[in-house]
Amino acid sequence: MNYDNILSDRVQGIKFSGIRKFFDIAATMDNIISLSVGEPDFKTPFAIRRTAIHTLEKGKTTYTSNAGLDTLREAINDYLTERIHCSYDPKHEILVTVGGSEAIDAAIRALVNFGDEVLVPEPSFVCYAPMVQLTGGVAVPIETKVEDKFKLTAKQLLEKITPKTKALILPFPNNPTGAVMRREDLEEIAAVLRDKDIIVISDEIYSELTYGGVPHVSIAEIDGMKERTIVINGFSKAFAMTGWRLGFAAGPEPILTQMLKIHQYAIMCSPTVSQFAAVTALRECRADVDNMVSEYDMRRKLIVKGFNEMGLECFEPEGAFYVFPCIKSTGMTSQQFCEELIYKKHVAVVPGDAFGESGEGYIRVSYAYSINHINTALKRIKEFLDEIRN
Repeated sequence: MNYDNILSDRVQGIKFSGIRKFFDIAATMDNIISLSVGEPDFKTPFAIRRTAIHTLEKGKTTYTSNAGLDTLREAINDYLTERIHCSYDPKHEILVTVGGSEAIDAAIRALVNFGDEVLVPEPSFVCYAPMVQLTGGVAVPIETKVEDKFKLTAKQLLEKITPKTKALILPFPNNPTGAVMRREDLEEIAAVLRDKDIIVISDEIYSELTYGGVPHVSIAEIDGMKERTIVINGFSKAFAMTGWRLGFAAGPEPILTQMLKIHQYAIMCSPTVSQFAAVTALRECRADVDNMVSEYDMRRKLIVKGFNEMGLECFEPEGAFYVFPCIKSTGMTSQQFCEELIYKKHVAVVPGDAFGESGEGYIRVSYAYSINHINTALKRIKEFLDEIRN
């Protein structure tokens, strides 16, 4: 049987994630130091775990409503009202999903017809373009630049908008660069979009992980943008709940209604135990998040200093938990650098081109790891650089 003639052309045309490649190699090696995966090394806060245990003990393991527990959607609205100053109708404008990734997928599928264009600032997380491709849409990359602190500029956005543009992905705080869009940056983007029928899919999964004392700002809170923005967020990063698989979307009812259809048929509902636990996360675990952010900030400063001192110019991230050092001075491609580093020094990082062509010449390094872990990795990377330079 010729499976090539049976399988979907769209699916076959999608590449596997460049992140997982090096994670899988690392899994086969001893004495490996991996800084490749964006997963908090903290345990999920105890209050959240305790709620989950009690939920299981009480036998609350049946389906919830498709859109999610009423109490959770109400807690999400309270959270968004406090954090981004936007209030949503919990019954009609909030959808609980299996991680933020499902929310992004449902949003794209609810919006994009064959041939529609979706603007994707890059470097950015690996899922956006493939999800657009699966709908028959066209992902249009916008290259952000280090001299702009890897922010999307209004000029870049205007240059890429066409009559086919349906949506803009706004992935800030950014994975892999750590870039953050401040209020003044978002005001300029909003000025471009207010008179256009373009929906913003604002991926704010790292919204709690910002540094320097300036809180996250959502484009939804900019005048005229709430009605044209789908806010995507979740519990994986801020609450160290990656394996709980829980996210959410908030936005205009006409769009969320269509997203609910997709979720209803593809998923049914998000994990019940995770939903009960997430209510506790939002209601009781602010201090836990603050403590984790403080620790990430210390690691951030350490790793940026380490890369700059070894001669790899490193943009200082303002959010998330990644650095994106430039390795162009080595004369190696991103793939070559990462492959030689993992095999010679047993350190796993991710090549920048996994996040779009504009990521070539960079590597993504996660600092969601212990100080000892980071220090050991930096030492080995410096040894690797010394060897190739000599």
